[in-house]
Amino acid sequence: MSDRFGTAAGKLGVPVKLFYGVGQLAEGLKTSAFGLLLLFYYSQLLGVPGSLAGLALGIAVIFDALTDPLAGTLSDGFRSRWGRRLPFMYVSALPLMATFALLFTPPDLGEFGLFLWLMVFSILVRTAMTFFFVPYLALGAELSTEAEERSKIVQFRQAFGLAGYLVVSALAFLVFFSGPQGQREMAAYAPLALTIAILMGVAVLVSSLGTHRRAIQIPSGRQSVVRRTVSDHFRGIFEAMANRSFKWLLIGVVILYVMLGVEGALQLFLNTFFWELEGTELFMFAGAFPVGAIIGAFVTHRLLRRYEKKWVLIVSTGVFAALQILAILMRIYDLLPPNESPVLVGFLIVTRLVGGFAIMQAFVSVGAMIADVADEHELNSTKRTEGVFFGTYSFAGKCSSGVGSLLAGVGLDLIRWPVGAQTVTVTEIAPETVVHLGILYGPVVAGFGILAVVCYLFYDLDRHKHARIVEQLRKRSASRPVDFDATPV
Repeated sequence: MSDRFGTAAGKLGVPVKLFYGVGQLAEGLKTSAFGLLLLFYYSQLLGVPGSLAGLALGIAVIFDALTDPLAGTLSDGFRSRWGRRLPFMYVSALPLMATFALLFTPPDLGEFGLFLWLMVFSILVRTAMTFFFVPYLALGAELSTEAEERSKIVQFRQAFGLAGYLVVSALAFLVFFSGPQGQREMAAYAPLALTIAILMGVAVLVSSLGTHRRAIQIPSGRQSVVRRTVSDHFRGIFEAMANRSFKWLLIGVVILYVMLGVEGALQLFLNTFFWELEGTELFMFAGAFPVGAIIGAFVTHRLLRRYEKKWVLIVSTGVFAALQILAILMRIYDLLPPNESPVLVGFLIVTRLVGGFAIMQAFVSVGAMIADVADEHELNSTKRTEGVFFGTYSFAGKCSSGVGSLLAGVGLDLIRWPVGAQTVTVTEIAPETVVHLGILYGPVVAGFGILAVVCYLFYDLDRHKHARIVEQLRKRSASRPVDFDATPV
């Protein structure tokens, strides 16, 4: 492992990929709980207006905008005997567990007090996750430089992330919401959150320990210490956005993840009141998405080997957007059986399965494309800054539970959706309001997907250009001596 572009640095064993992938489980658990449960819990059950609850979650994302790239910049310039990334990953576990558990156990504070509680603890959870997840993403790009190997790393990571969604769905709908009130039982949320918090902490530690040996072998010559200031931090963001391919890819990813965030935040509302699903049906619907995505994760590398990442991303995003519209319009125009029909449930499950398969192609493609952009940036600037790129990308991903929830909350208020635990069944809601919920969830959300596809068209880094970049980096690395004189901090 004499240099970062040597053969030994390229290939990874399956155990390393598995341990690395487990880290994404923590992010998957957090993001799934935020997207699926948080708005429903605070708005539908605790009675916080949708716009106010959404505002609290949106403010938390503003803090993410600062802490995500900052965490990347700090880890890029950090130096220790455990490397750049691992110290941040280890330290984040306990704060992440504590703040997440407290988020779902608010005292009786009133409407504005609950708004503040939601905002503060959302910020704390996101900050704790940031200081694990951003260095974790950057470590994935450092584990290998081979394009195909990187795609496989991303596959493992995304598979575990969606497994987190499956775990949250199973715990919620099969265990904690199994009583007569189901997802409307407020007392079920605190023990559910504690269970998820413990699982997140375990995932963080298992991933960090499992990749420890490999991570500390990354050549120290590629990890020279750079003292970063706040201005350096923002300069790094501007440098990242100056890359044309990354700029348009990031804009498209933000739009895509906001679409997924709105969809996720409204999903429990839709399934409870539009489709009138209960218990096992809710789990099957929610679980079909990660199952389809996990299947897709182990197919994507074949697609990316045959086709350009850009076009895999465009087609998969388009398919997901189309499926978002299909079932809603068919219901509105009476082309589906009644809500209690098993045929309807089966149809919904199949569309979710295919949607999960499609969106996984997008997730894996984006991760691999950003790693390629980091190589291009290193060639042009002589600086290796995966942390800045993946930190900025991490912010885009978290928009799915932040900005998405904000827009979902505003949308609920615009259609005058009734909130509070007293709203128990669909019979207590005006039929036209339920239809408006379906339109908000379907055609309106799908419009984001179309905008994302337009942005992806401007990405211009293909496999041939990337191969030339990697070859130039190898030559430059071989001709430059490695500096072992930097002192660890």
